[in-house]
Amino acid sequence: MPSWSGKGLWPRRAEAISEAGANSLPGELPVPPFEMRQLVGPTDPAMFDNPSRAPVFSGMLDGAYDNVFDFGSGCGRLARQMMQQSAVPAKYRGIDLHEGMVRWCQENLTPANPDFTFAHHNVFNPGFNPDPSLPRFAPLPIEDGAVTLMIAWSVFTHTTQRQTEHYVREAARVLNDRGILVSTWFLFEKRNFPMMQDFQNALYINEFDPTNATIFDRIWLMELLANAGLQVTLAKPPGIRGFQWELHIRKKGQGAPVEIGEDLAPYGKKPPPVVTRDPSKIGIPDRE
Repeated sequence: MPSWSGKGLWPRRAEAISEAGANSLPGELPVPPFEMRQLVGPTDPAMFDNPSRAPVFSGMLDGAYDNVFDFGSGCGRLARQMMQQSAVPAKYRGIDLHEGMVRWCQENLTPANPDFTFAHHNVFNPGFNPDPSLPRFAPLPIEDGAVTLMIAWSVFTHTTQRQTEHYVREAARVLNDRGILVSTWFLFEKRNFPMMQDFQNALYINEFDPTNATIFDRIWLMELLANAGLQVTLAKPPGIRGFQWELHIRKKGQGAPVEIGEDLAPYGKKPPPVVTRDPSKIGIPDRE
């Protein structure tokens, strides 16, 4: 695995934003080091860029980018792309349980735009935050009804059932009445697994780290959302059979609800990355 040191490796030219009232970017906006990119999936630096300056999520309601909350902001892939939008979010807050990636974002992205802030969500994770004394989940550091766009990209694909139940309720709490949650999920049909108890609604692929990938029963998820006062308003199926669905979730009464359809995508393979060093120490020099 390639080594890395310092911050701001592989910087790429970012287009300055010239529209009136928009925050400008410096000539160069750093791209996270390879080891951090590997932890979140895409390693190609181009996947962190937004040269078209288009909205990262198209088709949003007016005002959706007024107050963005990125739950699981990682090493700032979406934050960096949003900084390059022609219409930059008025306020962006990102949290992540990986301290090193949060530090990198604070040191490399916030200076480019102080309206983009990042914080460490200090909860237990076997790989990224392995202190066993930490809580398994915690309240989101966001006030009630404040968020116009909440992002949980590759988050609920890595949370346990209890964590998911907690954070879905938290999403309902922090969303504005017209707000939207853009999220991804691995789903399965529990009726095909007759050995599962009523209270068992998740499948795990890793006996040492259940959050390596988590697959939830589709019907259970719909009931969980309904009980939290939420509904799915867009369900984009995966490109590979069994891979992640993109679900847009809003409060009941906001938009038309849709069903999660059948997964008819072609079969393929897309396993999570295998990391050969302690991921919790990446980006924290005093621990490496």
